[in-house]
Formats: sequence, C-alpha cells, structure tokens
Amino acid sequence: MTYPTEVGVAGLGGRISSVEPDGPAALAGLTAGDVIVSVDDGPLRDVIDWMWNADGDSVDLRVRDARDVERDVVVEREWDEPWGLEFDGVVFDGIRECENACAFCFVAQLPPGMRPSLYVRDDDFRLSFLSGNFVTLTNLSDADIARIIEQRLSPMHVSLHAVDADVRRRLMCPTGEDRALEFIDRLLEAGITIHVQIVLVPGVNDGAVLDRSLAWLASREGVESVGVVPVGMTRYQKGVASGYDTPEAAAAVVRQLEMWRERKRTDLRWVHAADEFYLGANAPLPAWDDYDGFPQFENGIGMVRAFIDEAGEELDAPERPSAAVPGAPHVALVTGTLFAPVLRGLAPAFARTGCSVDVLPVVNDLLGGNVNVAGLLAGRDIARAVAARRADADVFLVPDVAVNDDMVFLDDLTVDDVAAQAGTDVRLVSCDAAGLVSALLELSTAKSG
Repeated sequence: MTYPTEVGVAGLGGRISSVEPDGPAALAGLTAGDVIVSVDDGPLRDVIDWMWNADGDSVDLRVRDARDVERDVVVEREWDEPWGLEFDGVVFDGIRECENACAFCFVAQLPPGMRPSLYVRDDDFRLSFLSGNFVTLTNLSDADIARIIEQRLSPMHVSLHAVDADVRRRLMCPTGEDRALEFIDRLLEAGITIHVQIVLVPGVNDGAVLDRSLAWLASREGVESVGVVPVGMTRYQKGVASGYDTPEAAAAVVRQLEMWRERKRTDLRWVHAADEFYLGANAPLPAWDDYDGFPQFENGIGMVRAFIDEAGEELDAPERPSAAVPGAPHVALVTGTLFAPVLRGLAPAFARTGCSVDVLPVVNDLLGGNVNVAGLLAGRDIARAVAARRADADVFLVPDVAVNDDMVFLDDLTVDDVAAQAGTDVRLVSCDAAGLVSALLELSTAKSG
C-alpha cells in the first residue's frame, strides 16, 4: 500500500503517477505529476471518488500541474475504455488514523527505530472497502456513514471485539463517543454487508462475553462472516497478560466457536476461528467447503487448509517423480514456528518435485512474545537462522509474505542482504502452495537436467 506523504491534509487531490501513451488521459494533455483536484466539480479525496464520478464516457477535471498552475481539462473515452492513468496511492487526503488506545494494538507494540510507515495506525473506512483492512468505525461521522451508503462501499470489514459497553471501553479505550454499534446497524439496514473481526483477549472478551457478541451479530442480516483471532503480543507490550498459548486454552476457543458454527443462522458456516487456534490446539482443520469461499483469508483464516489442499493437488499430478531426483538440490523451507509443523508434515510429499526438502523454523527475535508467523519475520532473524544451518541445504526458500511491495523485510533488509549475511543461497518464493511447488520443480530441473 502506498500512503500519501501528507497525512491528514484535506483537498490534496490525486497525483497521477503514470499515463498510458495514446490513452484518453494522454490525448487530453495529462502527464505524470499532474494533480487532479476535482472531478465534475466534486472533491477527489480518494480513488473511490474517482471511480464514482468518472464512470461515464466524458469527465470534467480541474488539474494542477508541477508549477501549481490550475487548468480545466475534459477527458473523453470510448465506452468501457480505461482512462489511461494511474494514481500515486488510493487515498489522497490523508490516511485516517486510529483515535483509540486499544490495549492490544499491535502497532503500539512495535520496537522503536523501524521505518515510519509501520507506525501508521490506519483506521480508514476507505481502506476497509478497497483493501479489506479491518476498522473500528469509532472515528466515523454521520457524513461518512451517508457516503458509505450513497457510494455503496460494500462489503466493509469491521473490528468489533465486543458488544458489551464496559468491555469495549476496557479493550478499545476510545477517545471520543463510541457509536460503532449504531453505525453497524445503520449500514446493515442500508444493505451494506459486513465482515467482522474479533481479536480475542483471555479473560476480557472471551467466554460469556464472546457468546453475547456472537448472539448480537447472529441476529443481524448482512453480517457475512465473523473471524475470531487470538491477540498478538510482542515483548514490547504491557497491556495483555497472556494469550492462548497452551493447547487447552486454544482448544476451549475452538469448542466454543464450533457450537456457533453448528447453530447455523443461514446455510453458511459464518463463524470462523483463526488457523492459530486449530494449530495451537492440535485440532483438525475444517474442510475446504466449511470456509464458504474463504471470506477472511487475509485475516489468517483458512490459509493452512488452502495450502494443504492446493499442495495435494499440485503434487498429485501424474507427471511428478515418485521421489527426490539424484543430483537435485536439497532445499530448506524457511517459515515461522507456527507453520513449521504443517510444512514438516508435507515435506515427504514435496519430494515429488524432485527436490529433497527440509524445514527451517525461525524464531522471531525482533518482536518476541507470541509472534510466530512467517509474515512478520525480520531479515536479520532469517539470516541468523540460515547461517546456523547453511551446511544442511543447497538453497533456502523464504516466503514472499515476509517482504513488502518494496521487497524489504520488517527491518529493511533485502533478500540479497539476508543471503550475504547468511553466506549461502537464499531466495524468495511464493507463499502459496502452487508457487512453492513450481519453484521446487524449477530447481530440480535446473540442477538435475
């Protein structure tokens, strides 16, 4: 995600990052660096405004160039033809940041000295619609609700956590009036669908409190899914005493949620426990069909099931070798400690790519606490773990979920930096099973062919 450089500046407009040669925008005289200030005399606060207003075959723009000179531009196109321009980011008037002081806020638990963008606590309803970010709705106004309804920004992704007023105050510590539950009802009544996240904190919003939250949600049409995820804790936090770090604690949550999954409000399995609960409890994962299209996949719900099933499909292809091919490289799959047992269980099957495969779990020393997923691994932690095992494998594959769009890890190291520090061959690989199998097949073919 590209964030605007001037957070909170109203009326910034949308800066054009690129223009397609001979496209409608270029033919109208627009160039990269121009800022579109308004569309048909309406504000351009974000890419949603652009999509809403620029949906015809002609659009009137107010444009400001690099010399701060403004001009009026009419852009015309054929029906269904792209406008031929891209914006620098999706939010133009500043990311709306969270005004709460949540006890479990993960951003507040980060160590000092990291890149500034990691400390942006976005709570922006537009990113909820565009990117699936979960937001609290506590910083919305009546005008914002009216805009969501008017522009049909559906679905929305909402962090609810609890419906009990006292529990919400304890968990979220809102700095203003908390109207989120009212806003949820207004959105649902207007036909906006909602996906809900509940971050579960032991002794605070689990047990009977969780039952009350689920009962409240079950009574409302338009709540498409509810994802329950465990609280994440780094070593830098002091607001939460413990997580669901024992098999017994994780299993209790799975059992409680299974009762709600079986008590079907519709034909959908609408309540989903995070993969961490099943892995922590050593419990069987739900079947593929039980995830109902994986509505909360990016929330860590169903990723393990999808990976296992996809790996099985890829490896069962009849043209696959039956075992590792002589001369093919020995490969180590780098991952977090949470997913390592799953990969170890699949390692013998990965031999059908021709490569012999081992698993290297990496402890997250940068963040500590109960942070154990591959996506939050730092380059330095990976380099240290690989260096200690570099004699055990020819190639170390790191899932690309651990780097951002600029291809850097949380600590700003690149994969080349990691390889240099580890003193061996370290490469990025797709985090999905199909991409991993494809990479292993390419390694096998290259080394043994």
